[in-house]
Amino acid sequence: MEIVSAAYVKSSAEYTQCPKADRPEFAFIGRSNVGKSSLINMLCNKKALAKTSAAPGKTQLINHFEIASGRRDKAGKMVKSSWYLVDLPGYGYAKVSQKQRKSWSMMIERYILKRENLVSLLVLIDSRHEPQKIDLEFINQLGEWGIPFALVFTKADKNKPGATTRNVNAVLDVLKESWEALPPHFITSAMDRLGREEVLAYIQTLNGEV
Repeated sequence: MEIVSAAYVKSSAEYTQCPKADRPEFAFIGRSNVGKSSLINMLCNKKALAKTSAAPGKTQLINHFEIASGRRDKAGKMVKSSWYLVDLPGYGYAKVSQKQRKSWSMMIERYILKRENLVSLLVLIDSRHEPQKIDLEFINQLGEWGIPFALVFTKADKNKPGATTRNVNAVLDVLKESWEALPPHFITSAMDRLGREEVLAYIQTLNGEV
């Protein structure tokens, strides 16, 4: 898959305010400060598409981006398609009130359960850490809801050799205790552009562009 263009569409405080559900949609979510915006910018080849910040809780709304992508058919001709990439607020710690965190949680839950064109969630996990309770709880909740998702481990460039593999395997081992089949997972680095082709190929496959 090649990203032809990526453009901000709108920010919504509720799923009912989101753009018309007329094309496939892929939403990115993760614990606050997991590197979500940086990953989105890397995938789309645009440094400032999604706003990044060192302060957790920067993303506070449902942010839609319209993506035009293409693939080469057997004759070498570019076949284009359009889909939405969504930047969701992070869950967990953020320098906001408990009331605000609860409001974000309800907004995210309603979006996930009611957004009819949502194809898959991409759940970001910081590869620098051992399994975190908040990530595991969110993943298990998605399982109870029956929501399709993939795991995207971020910030691999910040690890010492072997640490990424060790931490990723630790998360997968915990999930194996209660999951019959593991979700797809990817290891990424926004800095090194690691995992870009794999994540885009996953999206392309779900879009039926194989």
